[in-house]
Amino acid sequence: MRVAAVDLGASSGRVMAADVGPGRLDLAEAARFPNGPVRLSNTLHWDVLALYRGVLDGLGAAGAEAPLDSVGIDSWAIDFGLLDGTGALLGNPVHYRDARTEGVSERLHATLPAADLYAVAGVQELPFNTIYQLVAAAGSPQLEAAHDLLLVPDLLAYWLTGARRTEITNASTTGLLDVRARAWSKDLISRAGIPVGLFAPLLEPGERIGELAPHVLAETGLAGPVPVVAVGSHDTASAVVGVPATGERFAYISCGTWSLVGVELPAPVLSAEGRAANFSNELGIDGTVRYLRNVMGLWLLQECLRVWPGSHLTAMLAEAAAVPAFAAVVDADDPTFLPPGDMPARIADACKRLGEPVPQGRAATVRCILDSLALAHRRAVRAAQELSGRAVDVVHVVGGGARNALLCQLTADACGLPVVAGPVEATALGNVLVQARSLGAVSGDLAALRDLLVRTQELTTYEPRGDEAAWASAERRVHG
Repeated sequence: MRVAAVDLGASSGRVMAADVGPGRLDLAEAARFPNGPVRLSNTLHWDVLALYRGVLDGLGAAGAEAPLDSVGIDSWAIDFGLLDGTGALLGNPVHYRDARTEGVSERLHATLPAADLYAVAGVQELPFNTIYQLVAAAGSPQLEAAHDLLLVPDLLAYWLTGARRTEITNASTTGLLDVRARAWSKDLISRAGIPVGLFAPLLEPGERIGELAPHVLAETGLAGPVPVVAVGSHDTASAVVGVPATGERFAYISCGTWSLVGVELPAPVLSAEGRAANFSNELGIDGTVRYLRNVMGLWLLQECLRVWPGSHLTAMLAEAAAVPAFAAVVDADDPTFLPPGDMPARIADACKRLGEPVPQGRAATVRCILDSLALAHRRAVRAAQELSGRAVDVVHVVGGGARNALLCQLTADACGLPVVAGPVEATALGNVLVQARSLGAVSGDLAALRDLLVRTQELTTYEPRGDEAAWASAERRVHG
């Protein structure tokens, strides 16, 4: 069967075409299009209409060689569009890096304590979580006029099919879902002062959302019917499906703009210790829970490259490998790194605050970033094991970070565990596998889906070779 995976990231979107069946999993990029923030007045937005145009063109390209049997959509989490009573979009979604949520969590927790929120939703407290965005928007004309709220992949699925539904893995990132009941928490929604009626019925991955509408078929040149299948619409949920694990004793790092670091569990862990460590319980495929922590990720490096004209990543990584280890380290999760801006200057400032040597030159700054990310990966992998009781024998790095051999080796060294890198396209592959199983092209549980990945995808293993004492010393320099 031939399916299309729409995979939207923070800097670009693409449509991937896949031919899949028993023993076969071939993936190719059909189209890619840019994605990025647009500042209008004082607010940072996503250009969701441009994304939709890219999706339409990409679906047409994906179906040009052979008819499509289905479509699935995944994207980043948290952000949303608001619709009026006629189904019209009330404005481009606000970007999660916008400043409107500054101080909102503290204000909300004065009436809805953080412990109460975590006991139900189980999500990591991030300043841009959907719940805080909605509290920040309270009283605005858009929210007052809103009839429906749809997260970004659900909004695109609505435009493709006319069906207003919310896929549950993405819903679990909002801070508004009861992760044990796998249902919207009317209590949390009401206590946050958010209209309960905004939220659409929930779907599990593998359920059918609808079919491409006639006008979409005409626009794309596709022959219907083409079902749109709910996948793990939070890109990390699809990426974790795409982890080529061969047992349960593994940690994963979905490494891109963010590093999502955690373990896969059968049930949430809603302990006070987990809340203090800022771990999330996000829902996964087949009733699983992604017990994870957000680490700032390659955003640090991406922002450096943006402000360094003419820089070439491959050459810089080679130069960084020659820089002495631990010359300077910082806390990769320092909140000053969150907004766009002059990242090299912020890293220099962070070094000064910690009493670390300021990196001299681009290669030294890149090495500081990668050493610091590996330290953050180490802390998150060890905390995930301790808090969940799930021992780990191997760390799987998937996503764009799997291409970064230096980061993968440093992560193996820092964690003291083998790192299996790949597939790079784990998110798209996870998206495809859920569609294929829904259509009957493949069968079996998560282990069976992952076995197909092991048999068809290129993987690289990095054995740990680091000095545990040196990593422990570097960690103390950052965290005391």
